[in-house]
Amino acid sequence: MEKQEDLIDFLENKQNYIPHLSIDCVVFGFHNNELKVLLLKIKNIDTWVLPGGFVGMSEGIDQAAFRILKERTGLENIYLEQFYTFGQENRSKENTLGNLLGIDQYEAYKKSWISKRFVSIGYYALVDFSKVNPTVDDLTEKYAWFELKQLPCLAFDHKDIIEKALATLRLNLDRKLVGFNLLPETFTMPELQSLYETILDVSLRRNNFQRKILNMDILERIEKLYTGAANKAPYLYKFKPASQPKFDE
Repeated sequence: MEKQEDLIDFLENKQNYIPHLSIDCVVFGFHNNELKVLLLKIKNIDTWVLPGGFVGMSEGIDQAAFRILKERTGLENIYLEQFYTFGQENRSKENTLGNLLGIDQYEAYKKSWISKRFVSIGYYALVDFSKVNPTVDDLTEKYAWFELKQLPCLAFDHKDIIEKALATLRLNLDRKLVGFNLLPETFTMPELQSLYETILDVSLRRNNFQRKILNMDILERIEKLYTGAANKAPYLYKFKPASQPKFDE
């Protein structure tokens, strides 16, 4: 009954959205030398989904994506980029919301716009793990961060969406300066190298990496990180203002 009551409320109050169009967001965060993705668990079943939502009749798709990310993470001015459109003809045929919630026979659902095929626009977001305050909605019960090699059971084609987002992130690693959003405001060179190695899933030689990054002229050196051994303390860096990503809201 709880599932049906939630869905009734959803159908009655969510009719101002464009039918058959949705947005799925892959939210990446970096923590303890691991690249993680934010997922939401559907109520009462062991299935997880990406943060997502629908596009309002009076808003653009980028505007909708920023709104959804703000609702899900509490953050504004997030680095957010559209990376792919998922419209395979069978992407939700066998794994619909109705199947997941056990309400396929519910007439109000079967006749509604939400039971039909959806084309989903994929965005990926890069966030500072420590600043995110995720929230759930009427159809989800909790959130969690998952390491990319240990993903839980995912609904729909969300595993494919994550894999495509990761491939795009790797291609854009230098050009998009992802460290600005995945690391704290100040960081050490080893922390930046760890981020690169985690995303690329490779080991990098320290001297080569440092030379490459410094030659890019995107970092400002601040001071040594105090460790009690001044000669061995690593320098702190931050990205120069000109190297910070631009936000196209």
